[in-house]
Amino acid sequence: MPEHTSFLSYFVHSLPPAVDHNVAGLKTFIAHEPVNRYGLEPLIWSVLVMVAVIIMALVTRAKIANVDAAVVPERSLSIRTVIEVLIESLYNLMKEMMGAKRAKRYLPLIGTCGVFIFFSNIISLIPGLSAPTSSLNITFGCALFVFVAYNYYGFKENGVGYLKHFTGPVWWLAWLIGPIEIISNLIRPITLAVRLMLNMAVDHLVLGLIVAMIPLIVPIPLMMLGTLVAVVQTLVFCLLSSIYVSMATEHEH
Repeated sequence: MPEHTSFLSYFVHSLPPAVDHNVAGLKTFIAHEPVNRYGLEPLIWSVLVMVAVIIMALVTRAKIANVDAAVVPERSLSIRTVIEVLIESLYNLMKEMMGAKRAKRYLPLIGTCGVFIFFSNIISLIPGLSAPTSSLNITFGCALFVFVAYNYYGFKENGVGYLKHFTGPVWWLAWLIGPIEIISNLIRPITLAVRLMLNMAVDHLVLGLIVAMIPLIVPIPLMMLGTLVAVVQTLVFCLLSSIYVSMATEHEH
């Protein structure tokens, strides 16, 4: 890779043309070039998604301001019911892995990521809109946030003893296990980001091609499949993030 100065630069420039525009912002950063519309568009959509999520959260909070309204479910589908189902699913997912006490403690972290990613994924089903999560810039930002958070919580829960997570079960194998664990830890944000970005970029690309060729009837099953992909990718990201948090905050036995 003679013309690239780093592995990240080589990786980004070697991606297929189908997802080339989704990493245009990252290429711009690496090459120190002015930001173009491909790099700016996902940021704009992500800001709009964040604003929409904040508004929905405020509406939901207003509806459950008193105890009676909080425990009585609404009769029809609404913003509140959607948020409640999403948060409850994420909480149950976390509770199965780390117990109710830790799940409640770290729900704001995983729940925020889950809600943002879900609505960022689902927005691509609206004609003319593009999913922010089909850009590596956005997914890597989410993954990096989780990476910093679970390492912070690991040190907060275990202190310097958190470093023992990287040494393996016995001290005399630390020279072998240590580098493997450190490398594995460092590539987690990359795998989280690339997995989410590629799935959403390919789904959006296929749907866009089908709509362009056959705009009536045929895209409907693909949009239903796209909804499933959006939900599954949200759960996968949150599941892996919950596992990382659970492993980092686990006390030594």
